[in-house]
Amino acid sequence: MKKFDIPEFYRSPLIKRVKELRTNLDRRKKDFSPSQLDFDKVQILLPRHFGFCFGVENAIEISYRAIEENPEKKIYLLSQMIHNPGVNEDLESHGLTFIQDTYGKQLIDWEVIKKEDIVIIPAFGTTREIEELLTRKGVQIEKYNTTCPFVERVWKRSKQLGESNHTVIIHGKDYHEETRATFSHTTEYAKALVVKDIEETKVLSEFMLGKADQVAFEEVFKGRYSKGFDPKSDLNHIGVVNQTTMLASDTQEIADFLHDTIVQKFGAEASKDHFANTRDTLCYATNDNQSATLEILKSNADLAIVVGGYNSSNTSHLVELCEEKFTTFFVKDETELLSRETIQHFDLSSKTIITSNNYLPQGNKPKIIVTSGASCPDAVLERVIKRVLTFYETDKSIEEVISEFEARYNA
Repeated sequence: MKKFDIPEFYRSPLIKRVKELRTNLDRRKKDFSPSQLDFDKVQILLPRHFGFCFGVENAIEISYRAIEENPEKKIYLLSQMIHNPGVNEDLESHGLTFIQDTYGKQLIDWEVIKKEDIVIIPAFGTTREIEELLTRKGVQIEKYNTTCPFVERVWKRSKQLGESNHTVIIHGKDYHEETRATFSHTTEYAKALVVKDIEETKVLSEFMLGKADQVAFEEVFKGRYSKGFDPKSDLNHIGVVNQTTMLASDTQEIADFLHDTIVQKFGAEASKDHFANTRDTLCYATNDNQSATLEILKSNADLAIVVGGYNSSNTSHLVELCEEKFTTFFVKDETELLSRETIQHFDLSSKTIITSNNYLPQGNKPKIIVTSGASCPDAVLERVIKRVLTFYETDKSIEEVISEFEARYNA
């Protein structure tokens, strides 16, 4: 696995030792059991996989290299580098300026951007229209293009689907930067349609089976299908790809449902020609984090704290998974653990920041899950853990607990 050169203040000595030990003992990633850190008065449970992924570390390394290599130039980011406020704020503190917000709203007029300026493409990628606009201006976008390789793999597979006359069904959030980019790249080669969940997929199935008309189709999927899309003909050969931060299980459920619809329409044998297998486009890092979270759900923990940016799709899905079993608090960093009695956190259902009281469990050695999304630095997670430990007044040091953890696994 490639090692990235990211700023030291993003790193965590605690998390590094835990991750390195688990990796060295399980290089083929067969063991998804959580790591247990025993502090006598409280036990911290860490999933097997969490935090920065390959694509995020790659984007951060390239961004800071751009800063170092171009001290006299204006440096712009197309939008948020990743969905983490701390990372984006630090980049801004180094003089980088956002051209758009995360929803594509223009913050700086394109006329301001000159060919000698540096423009960094974020990990989510960007649309073909923006790539072409910058190229016409003479901006060199290749050198500091941080698009995640796994996002680019989705684009490549979408092109292959288009070349074999398949329509591409994109499982994603149509407002998300990555989905907007994937839709743009896909429509160069194929017809495309965005669905957000299984409920919309069931509606789409009705159109595939001829049970609804074009007018109804346009009402349901307005603004989310390619130019000239005809549900009567363009849904006869399909393949499913996803926004890589979506739940892999949800994408698979959507693909399975649409495959069953194809079988219903064309028969089992003929379905092979009408439905493309695209399982290989699912992001391994997202899969690992989600699989590790599903494994930790088997524990008898008392609560879960999930750390990450509130607009982070993959972090939100980890919250949803944890909420299936545990009282779960979604925080951006340690500052939201206001005291032993009070926590400030983001509520997914209302999309608001709320305050809860008496959130920490009492009794004999409670078990607390602490995890983070792919855009959250390990250093932030470590600070959250240390904040929790202050509320339990444990006598055991982190060094002592990590040494015991390493001895237990090396035994």
